[in-house]
Amino acid sequence: MNVLIITQDEPFYLGQHFDTLFQKMPSWATILGVILLSPSPFGKSGSFINRIKKTYSTFGIRFFLRYCFQFIRSKTVDRRYLILNVMRRHEIPRIQLPHKNLNAKINLEALEKLGPDVIVSITANQIFKKKLLNLPKYGCINLHSALLPFYKGLMPTFWALKNDEREMGVSVFFMDEGIDTGGILVQERFEIESGDSLESLIHKNKNYGMKAIIKALELIRSQDYQTKKFSPEEGSYYSFPTRQEVKEFLHAGKKFW
Repeated sequence: MNVLIITQDEPFYLGQHFDTLFQKMPSWATILGVILLSPSPFGKSGSFINRIKKTYSTFGIRFFLRYCFQFIRSKTVDRRYLILNVMRRHEIPRIQLPHKNLNAKINLEALEKLGPDVIVSITANQIFKKKLLNLPKYGCINLHSALLPFYKGLMPTFWALKNDEREMGVSVFFMDEGIDTGGILVQERFEIESGDSLESLIHKNKNYGMKAIIKALELIRSQDYQTKKFSPEEGSYYSFPTRQEVKEFLHAGKKFW
C-alpha cells in the first residue's frame, strides 16, 4: 500500500511522534513521502510576523517567551525532532509540489503520478477539495485530536482541558468536503489525569493518534470495516480561543506545561 502523508512543518510536537509512526509503520506500507505545509496553529496560513503577534496577544508573555525559547532551541541546539531530520533518519523523501495550493491542477497532476493508495492528513492546514479527495485509490484519511463528533475544529486539547473533561481521544476518519465530518474508521480513548497540562495532553494525544493511523491503514488494507457516520449538526465545534478564554483557562488552575 502506497501512503502519502501531508502535514505541517511544526517544530514543537509532531517530530518525535512521526519518529514513532515511521518506526511502527507495517512492512506492507510504503511511505511515498511527506508534503510539508507551512506551519499555522490558527487553522489557516499567515505570515510569520502575524503568527507571532497573534500568539502573543492570545496567550500572553509567559507562553510567548516559552515557545520562542523552544522554537529557537529546536532550530539550533536540539534538532533531533525537526520533522525533516526525522524524515532523513528514516529515509522518507520530502515531496515538494510546484504550487502552494494543494488543490492546484499542476499539483493534482504531480500527485497522480506518485500513485498514492491513501493520503494521510495530520494537521494539514488546507481544505482538500473533491478532486484531491478522490485522487487516491482508497481515499484520504485525517487524524483529529478529539472524539468526533465532539470538539470539531481547532485546539481540541485546550478545550477539553478547559471544559474539565475526564477523557478525550483521537479519531481517524475518511475526509469529505466538510470539516471533520467524514465516516470514522478508528477512535482511541484515554483518561485526562489531574496533573495533565496542555503540553502533556498534546503529547499523549499525538501518541495515541499515531497508533490510530496504523490501525486505520490496517483496516483499509483488509477492506473489512464499517465507518461511524454522523450529521454535520451533531457534536460540538470550537474555534481558536480568545484572550479572555485563555485567562479563564488559567484562572481555573489549568496549566500550559
